[in-house]
Amino acid sequence: MDYSFHIEGGYTPKTIPMDRLADYLTALAKLLGEKAHVHFTEVKDGCVALHAAVDGAARVRVADRVQAANSAEPPKDLAKALETLDEMLRRDNATGSLRDGSDRVVIPFLGVKKKRPPVYGPIRQHGTLTGQVVRVGGTDASIPVHLRDGDTVLTGLVATEDIARRLAAHYLLGPIRVIGTGTWYREADGTWRMDAFKIEDFEELESASLVEVVARLRAVRGSEWGALSDPVGYLLNERHGDGGPH
Repeated sequence: MDYSFHIEGGYTPKTIPMDRLADYLTALAKLLGEKAHVHFTEVKDGCVALHAAVDGAARVRVADRVQAANSAEPPKDLAKALETLDEMLRRDNATGSLRDGSDRVVIPFLGVKKKRPPVYGPIRQHGTLTGQVVRVGGTDASIPVHLRDGDTVLTGLVATEDIARRLAAHYLLGPIRVIGTGTWYREADGTWRMDAFKIEDFEELESASLVEVVARLRAVRGSEWGALSDPVGYLLNERHGDGGPH
């Protein structure tokens, strides 16, 4: 059984960028599954139609997956693949469809025609953000600031010249907490997106390791932590609801 994914509108085979084509192929591979047994063959003329051939050994499993995609509650990974393709089509101002070897539509994609819940905002709220200072710089009256929180870089933060100079002294050092007012939007999928954050002040945070914190606790007179043979393990167990010293 062969399948083809049709992108209707937005691009033609001659205008679709190579990297965007690769994005669609990656998303299509996640939709069909059985990656070792599904092979890209060609892009047909007319609308952009990505053709995939399925090895005989995997045809039943892929067909079951396609059928599950049309169920009321598809598996999470399959639902994510469907959502990704629909969102890609929406952004490309297109609709689409997955078709079988007889050119029958087996999964329709509304793409740009799909009704989306409204985006709420802007909502202004006073709050805090934490992270490591990874950028301070700019020529405007409001100086851009970037913070790194784990693998995420927080952008859209601005500070006055005075605060920016103070923040620059913490560049690539320990974590800080910035205090200010943020502008937020609630996206159609329910997630919150920060559009801007005006820094009013900040404070340096403690960057001691867990071992250092436990050592300080054990040094406190009268503390039960000094009697524990494995206080670090005890702390970790406490996080999972196994209790701790009282």
